[in-house]
Amino acid sequence: MPSHAIPSFPVSPPARPALAVAIRTGVALMALGAFALSYDALRQMAAASHVHAALTYVFPLLVDGFIALGIGALLVLHAGPLRARLYVASLVALATATSIWANVLHAIRLNQQARHTGLPLDDITVGAISAIAPLALAGAVHFYLLVQRQPATRHNTADTEAATRHKPAAAPEPGQAPAADAAAPTPLETSRDVPEPARKQEAEVATPPKRKGRKPSATLEQAVEIGRTTQPGREGHASRRRIEDAVRDKGFTINKDLAEKAKDILQAELNGHAVAVH
Repeated sequence: MPSHAIPSFPVSPPARPALAVAIRTGVALMALGAFALSYDALRQMAAASHVHAALTYVFPLLVDGFIALGIGALLVLHAGPLRARLYVASLVALATATSIWANVLHAIRLNQQARHTGLPLDDITVGAISAIAPLALAGAVHFYLLVQRQPATRHNTADTEAATRHKPAAAPEPGQAPAADAAAPTPLETSRDVPEPARKQEAEVATPPKRKGRKPSATLEQAVEIGRTTQPGREGHASRRRIEDAVRDKGFTINKDLAEKAKDILQAELNGHAVAVH
């Protein structure tokens, strides 16, 4: 029997991963350049702050490294509590402002002390240009982490959809009939094809057993009527227990208070009947 399986074709990988690699490489190079510029300015600021010469390299790593780690923490906590995200964002903003302030102050002080032999620039322009490095560093780190996360998810989704779309159908084995489609509804058998005992058994299985409802409670009038049919108790008095038993035998329920009231009514009738006889 010929197989009707759908032939599978090789799926060409999407072009986005190559573009993502190029973007990541460019962003990484831009981040390294911005870090180098900011590193030089921050290290000179640390030296001007009388930090030991062997430890001046630590200050740029603390400031700019904290910015990079803080941006990564914000992306990790994108679905976290609002309080935690605000806390991390405030620290990142403070570190970024510190780096910008140090770079601007470094450029302005050098501009004031330098002798201009080429193109002279005012302090505002020099400060604005020096602020580009820390801003570019923060933005490059952010871009890199976004691009690093996004293409992997899209690529995995595209691979899954392509594998599902081009998945070949299972060919039936030789001598074996093709299996029926699981999604196709199973035709119901008619009553003529099913024997009577089988249909009765299926009906009993499909129909849940009916629960027996609670017995109705007897009213005072019903209790008195039923109590009139009972025999008096000791010394000819009406018996509450016999009234309860008679009411329950009739298929009703009765509580002790109602039975006591019925007994009082029947006892009053017995007393009136005894007075009339005498």
